[in-house]
Amino acid sequence: MVAFVLVVLTLFVIPGPAVMLTLGQSISGGKRNGIFTGLGIAVGDLIHTMASVLGLSAILMTSAFAFEIVKYLGAAYLLYLGIRALIEKSTKLSVPTPEDHTVSRRSFTQAIVTEVLNPKTALFFLAFLPQFINPAGGPIITQLLILGLTFVLLSILYTTFIALVAGSVSQWLSRNQTFARWQGKVVGVVYLGLGIHMALQSQK
Repeated sequence: MVAFVLVVLTLFVIPGPAVMLTLGQSISGGKRNGIFTGLGIAVGDLIHTMASVLGLSAILMTSAFAFEIVKYLGAAYLLYLGIRALIEKSTKLSVPTPEDHTVSRRSFTQAIVTEVLNPKTALFFLAFLPQFINPAGGPIITQLLILGLTFVLLSILYTTFIALVAGSVSQWLSRNQTFARWQGKVVGVVYLGLGIHMALQSQK
């Protein structure tokens, strides 16, 4: 388990789609928005963990057609979010208040859909988790669940840290009129970049 945690923490250091998405949402919408984005990503990872345990992710590994369908659905969704964010007009930076639950719920939902529709994540869990299975450590299903839940917990802690740091920057940016004219564009560019990246992914 210690080796697993160390490897996961090392992977987190490398900026990936989850990090970029959390960072963009935190800068554009504040700490709360970023935290809920991270929680949404964690829920998506939890779904992938359950799919791996049940063997459903194997379909994406063995079927090129299934992989392509999921990949392009995810890419299309990200591109849609990116284009919508870019064309939305904004005159000032609006950092959600603790009472602004609507924006947070939307970020949470979008993050779940984005993570679930990323076939690379499914393949990651299917290929990564079994490497830390101990044949003498008990039922394999139980071990996979523990490893997956540990990954999800570490992911929540890491994205929350990113959201808190980046969210603090958004408070300063809220007083910057130049950035105010570009609010939403930050997240839009991030979504477009992630969408293009996902569309160009290969199964291997």
